[in-house]
Amino acid sequence: MDKNEIRRKIRARKSMLTHAEMLSAAANVWQQLEELAAFMMADNVLMYHSLPDELCTHEFLDKWHERKHLFLPRVNGVNLDILPYHRTRTHLGAFRIEEPDGDDTTDVGQMELIVVPAMAYDRKGNRVGRGKGYYDRLLSGTKALKVGVAYDCQLVDEITAEATDVPVDIVITESRTYIVHKSKK
Repeated sequence: MDKNEIRRKIRARKSMLTHAEMLSAAANVWQQLEELAAFMMADNVLMYHSLPDELCTHEFLDKWHERKHLFLPRVNGVNLDILPYHRTRTHLGAFRIEEPDGDDTTDVGQMELIVVPAMAYDRKGNRVGRGKGYYDRLLSGTKALKVGVAYDCQLVDEITAEATDVPVDIVITESRTYIVHKSKK
């Protein structure tokens, strides 16, 4: 199955989730993330501001923004800039995603842990994004621990990785944490 077929299949699966199921799944995923030693030790964490069909990050960002240095990506041409997260300093940016305001960009090399959204994952850490390559370009420039988060229904048997694809080290779903690559740190 090619990546576009996977995207279609996952969109259909996610559309079947109820709001209550989505909230419950998000709570379970974030609890598992919080229990990871790597998360507990990390000071600089790159998150994402969720779209309606993604695991909701809003409560997690609110919970942790005063206890860790949280960052969010902002689209800049074909790349992502990394900026500090401030609850009151965001705007609706590219692709209708909330993005941070400001000019104080941070190098991705400063991140210790990166939470990565995707349309689909396999149990080897390969991912299918939304098709623009933003995260692959970003992730290729860091040794940070890469943690993919997804609903159980976003797991597929196998994703054929391309040369530019960057796998994650851990995949967390509402029912399980998959350690798929050893940390490069």
